[in-house]
Amino acid sequence: MEPLLFQIGGIPAALWGPPSNQAVVAVHGAQSSKTDVPFRILAEAFPRCQILTFDLPEHGERKDSPVLCKSPVCVRELRAVLDYAGNRWREISLFAVSMGAYFSLLACQDRKIRHAWFLSPVVDMERLTRDMMGWFQISESRLEQEQAVPTPAGQTLYWDDYCYIRQNPIRRWPCPTDILRGAEDTLCAEETVTGFAERFHCRLQTVEGAGHWFHTQPELDALSDWLGETAFAR
Repeated sequence: MEPLLFQIGGIPAALWGPPSNQAVVAVHGAQSSKTDVPFRILAEAFPRCQILTFDLPEHGERKDSPVLCKSPVCVRELRAVLDYAGNRWREISLFAVSMGAYFSLLACQDRKIRHAWFLSPVVDMERLTRDMMGWFQISESRLEQEQAVPTPAGQTLYWDDYCYIRQNPIRRWPCPTDILRGAEDTLCAEETVTGFAERFHCRLQTVEGAGHWFHTQPELDALSDWLGETAFAR
């Protein structure tokens, strides 16, 4: 299945599947794009829905964009995509991967979302940022002084983004949600994801042997099976 490529207010987007009155807005994670493999699997698993994906700043067609991939920018752009979707489809659901889940949790708190599926979700961005600062020995004072500090992992930490993250923890999530994570995910702590699932009554499934990034064939098969099992489960 190949998507239709277009733009939403200058944001590169892709639309998968035949016309439908239902859509799933899908948000990718770091080092991914609107046409990554998980979205193809999603489109195959949900043949009665259209899948709407888009490129976050510094990803996909926007790899060399001067717009930086910071949380407030990504949340604002996701809201614009959701506005577009809300004007065109009767029912909207959500699929988000890794950091895309954090942006979704902020952008969708007050929206009518039929169902959400989170893959390897970042549900506590402040903790993840603090963990990364610890892994790479970056102090708060250094980050404040330098404003931007590149890390060996390829991510750049920004002081203004860190301040935004601290000011925007996830306090509510009213949407019925299914979560899939890898048992070997070393990026997002198990207790953080488990605690989120318990707090907001989400259904959580763990794949043994899988890490944060689902990319091997067994991991992708597990993703496909999970989507099939949980499709509008609630």
